[in-house]
Amino acid sequence: MLKKEAAKGSGGRVILMDSITKVTSEDKGAIVVCASHGGTSSGEFALEVPLKAVIFNDAGVGKDNAGIAALDMLQKRGVAAAAVAHTSGRIGDSMDMWENGVLSHVNALGQAAGLTPGARVRTVLTQIVSR
Repeated sequence: MLKKEAAKGSGGRVILMDSITKVTSEDKGAIVVCASHGGTSSGEFALEVPLKAVIFNDAGVGKDNAGIAALDMLQKRGVAAAAVAHTSGRIGDSMDMWENGVLSHVNALGQAAGLTPGARVRTVLTQIVSR
Protein backbone atom coordinates (compact mmCIF):
# COMPACT_ATOMS: atom_id res chain seq x y z
CA MET A 1 0.00 0.00 0.00
CA LEU A 2 1.57 3.23 -1.21
CA LYS A 3 2.43 6.13 1.10
CA LYS A 4 5.00 8.64 -0.14
CA GLU A 5 5.81 12.31 -0.45
CA ALA A 6 5.07 13.46 -4.00
CA ALA A 7 5.87 17.18 -3.83
CA LYS A 8 7.40 19.67 -1.42
CA GLY A 9 7.95 23.40 -1.42
CA SER A 10 7.69 26.55 0.66
CA GLY A 11 3.88 26.15 0.58
CA GLY A 12 3.93 22.69 2.15
CA ARG A 13 4.12 19.11 1.04
CA VAL A 14 1.91 16.57 -0.71
CA ILE A 15 1.63 13.05 0.66
CA LEU A 16 0.09 10.26 -1.44
CA MET A 17 -1.57 7.38 0.39
CA ASP A 18 -3.77 4.65 -1.00
CA SER A 19 -5.97 4.78 2.10
CA ILE A 20 -6.76 7.63 4.50
CA THR A 21 -6.41 5.04 7.28
CA LYS A 22 -2.63 5.42 6.84
CA VAL A 23 -2.60 9.07 8.01
CA THR A 24 -0.33 9.60 11.04
CA SER A 25 0.92 12.49 13.16
CA GLU A 26 3.94 12.72 10.81
CA ASP A 27 1.53 14.00 8.13
CA LYS A 28 0.50 17.05 10.19
CA GLY A 29 0.07 20.14 8.00
CA ALA A 30 0.39 18.21 4.73
CA ILE A 31 -1.91 18.04 1.75
CA VAL A 32 -2.96 14.41 1.54
CA VAL A 33 -4.07 12.78 -1.69
CA CYS A 34 -5.75 9.59 -0.57
CA ALA A 35 -7.48 7.13 -2.82
CA SER A 36 -10.27 6.52 -0.34
CA HIS A 37 -13.88 7.47 -1.01
CA GLY A 38 -14.92 10.81 0.45
CA GLY A 39 -17.57 9.41 2.79
CA THR A 40 -17.98 10.32 6.45
CA SER A 41 -15.90 7.39 7.69
CA SER A 42 -12.95 8.67 5.63
CA GLY A 43 -13.61 12.18 6.92
CA GLU A 44 -13.26 10.93 10.49
CA PHE A 45 -9.80 9.53 9.73
CA ALA A 46 -8.83 12.81 8.03
CA LEU A 47 -9.76 14.72 11.19
CA GLU A 48 -7.42 12.65 13.38
CA VAL A 49 -4.42 14.70 12.20
CA PRO A 50 -4.50 18.45 11.45
CA LEU A 51 -4.07 18.48 7.67
CA LYS A 52 -3.77 21.47 5.35
CA ALA A 53 -6.04 19.76 2.84
CA VAL A 54 -7.22 16.32 1.78
CA ILE A 55 -8.21 15.01 -1.64
CA PHE A 56 -10.49 11.97 -1.86
CA ASN A 57 -12.01 9.96 -4.71
CA ASP A 58 -15.66 10.89 -5.31
CA ALA A 59 -16.51 7.19 -5.80
CA GLY A 60 -19.25 8.18 -8.24
CA VAL A 61 -20.77 10.45 -5.56
CA GLY A 62 -23.41 7.86 -4.71
CA LYS A 63 -26.77 7.97 -3.00
CA ASP A 64 -27.38 11.18 -1.03
CA ASN A 65 -23.86 12.37 -2.00
CA ALA A 66 -22.37 9.73 0.32
CA GLY A 67 -19.15 9.56 -1.73
CA ILE A 68 -18.33 13.22 -1.01
CA ALA A 69 -19.97 13.72 2.41
CA ALA A 70 -16.57 14.32 4.03
CA LEU A 71 -16.14 17.58 2.11
CA ASP A 72 -18.91 19.32 4.07
CA MET A 73 -17.84 17.60 7.27
CA LEU A 74 -14.28 18.88 6.87
CA GLN A 75 -15.47 22.35 5.85
CA LYS A 76 -17.27 22.63 9.19
CA ARG A 77 -14.04 21.66 10.96
CA GLY A 78 -11.84 24.11 9.03
CA VAL A 79 -10.15 21.72 6.59
CA ALA A 80 -9.86 22.29 2.84
CA ALA A 81 -11.07 19.23 0.94
CA ALA A 82 -11.83 18.07 -2.57
CA ALA A 83 -12.64 14.94 -4.52
CA VAL A 84 -11.30 13.54 -7.76
CA ALA A 85 -13.74 12.25 -10.37
CA HIS A 86 -13.83 8.46 -10.16
CA THR A 87 -13.64 8.43 -13.97
CA SER A 88 -10.23 10.16 -13.87
CA GLY A 89 -8.48 8.42 -10.97
CA ARG A 90 -8.78 4.87 -9.67
CA ILE A 91 -10.23 4.31 -6.22
CA GLY A 92 -7.51 2.77 -4.04
CA ASP A 93 -4.64 4.06 -6.23
CA SER A 94 -3.28 7.43 -5.05
CA MET A 95 -0.53 7.44 -7.70
CA ASP A 96 -3.16 7.20 -10.43
CA MET A 97 -5.13 10.01 -8.79
CA TRP A 98 -1.92 12.11 -8.63
CA GLU A 99 -1.00 11.46 -12.26
CA ASN A 100 -4.47 11.46 -13.88
CA GLY A 101 -6.98 12.83 -11.37
CA VAL A 102 -9.25 15.75 -12.16
CA LEU A 103 -11.09 17.50 -9.32
CA SER A 104 -14.85 17.08 -9.45
CA HIS A 105 -15.99 18.59 -6.13
CA VAL A 106 -14.33 21.13 -3.82
CA ASN A 107 -15.44 22.62 -0.50
CA ALA A 108 -15.28 26.39 0.07
CA LEU A 109 -12.00 26.23 2.01
CA GLY A 110 -10.52 24.19 -0.82
CA GLN A 111 -11.61 26.81 -3.34
CA ALA A 112 -10.04 29.53 -1.17
CA ALA A 113 -6.80 27.50 -1.18
CA GLY A 114 -6.78 27.37 -5.00
CA LEU A 115 -8.53 24.09 -5.74
CA THR A 116 -11.14 24.25 -8.48
CA PRO A 117 -13.35 21.67 -10.16
CA GLY A 118 -11.79 20.64 -13.47
CA ALA A 119 -8.21 21.19 -12.26
CA ARG A 120 -5.68 18.39 -12.63
CA VAL A 121 -4.56 17.21 -9.19
CA ARG A 122 -0.82 17.11 -9.83
CA THR A 123 -0.78 20.51 -11.53
CA VAL A 124 -2.80 22.42 -8.94
CA LEU A 125 -1.15 20.84 -5.90
CA THR A 126 2.34 21.41 -7.30
CA GLN A 127 1.42 25.07 -7.78
CA ILE A 128 0.05 25.34 -4.22
CA VAL A 129 3.15 23.88 -2.55
CA SER A 130 5.45 25.97 -4.77
CA ARG A 131 4.01 29.27 -3.50
